[in-house]
Amino acid sequence: MENSGQAAECRFDLLGIGNAIVDVLAPVEAAFPERNGMTPGGMTLIDAARAEALYGQIRREKEMGGGSAANTCVVASNMGARVAYLGKVADDVPGQAFATDMQAAGVYFPSSPLQGDAGTAHPTARCIILVTPDGQRTMNTYLGACVNFGPEDVLADVVQSAKVTYMEGYLFDPPAAQEAFRTAARIAHEAGRKVALSLSDKFCVDRHRAAFLDLVRGHIDILFANEDEICALYQTADFDHAARLVAADTHFSVLTRSEKGSVIIQDQQRIVIDSVRTQVIDTTGAGDAYAAGFLAGWTSDRTLAECGRLGSVAASEVISHYGARPLMNMRQDMDF
Repeated sequence: MENSGQAAECRFDLLGIGNAIVDVLAPVEAAFPERNGMTPGGMTLIDAARAEALYGQIRREKEMGGGSAANTCVVASNMGARVAYLGKVADDVPGQAFATDMQAAGVYFPSSPLQGDAGTAHPTARCIILVTPDGQRTMNTYLGACVNFGPEDVLADVVQSAKVTYMEGYLFDPPAAQEAFRTAARIAHEAGRKVALSLSDKFCVDRHRAAFLDLVRGHIDILFANEDEICALYQTADFDHAARLVAADTHFSVLTRSEKGSVIIQDQQRIVIDSVRTQVIDTTGAGDAYAAGFLAGWTSDRTLAECGRLGSVAASEVISHYGARPLMNMRQDMDF
């Protein structure tokens, strides 16, 4: 057995904590991001005025509940895991739609919304995702209510009853959210549970490198990162060098490499997992889906190779269409 799941004692296999966002997907021509001052493939935080301006320029293909950890939760639930989610929305129409969306996906969502003047000043967040013809996505995110997530929003009874608490790096900007991460990790570990972190984005790592390293070394049991993110964390262009460094800092890390597959590192041992070939339409949520498949396998006592395979299968399904959530029931993929 390669994990320490405690199914008999747990209400949830997975608890996600992250930015609760409504995703707006829009196909655009290849030159659109750079023409509008964006870094192709990156994520930029924008204000309400910029969000409204972009919203008026694009053809909106789809609008749905989103956010990195929320996407992971929805995919994991689709694969049969028992899932909960904590994140901050406002008591407005998008916030109500987000809650309904999560509940429809089978995800328990007990977070209290912002109300009154706070909700008016900080409406529910949205992420405008521009998808170029090669499938690359460039994200422009208005955080709104998300920035109000703090330690008081970490529901101890939910954390204590989840095998794994999975936190997204995108949430890490506000100081209160950083304290919430540490609070959640402490509660989880005191209950004998595991804590996972996704680094989320290279630019997020650049902003918080020292704090992320402190988290990784002292509070995180399972680290998820893609090649750019792990190289940014250790300030190197050499993936193998970054992999060696993270192996020294963590007991367990999962590193994704797009079409090169993924590398699972546990106790200095590496397992290489192939990607699953598919037609790439939209890479939005590929890493989120991989983490979902991996954790759905890990919390059901699969081998690490099987967990990696499930992660690759989940990622391949999500990138084969617009949107970061599966269009099909993936529970059958758990039965290979």
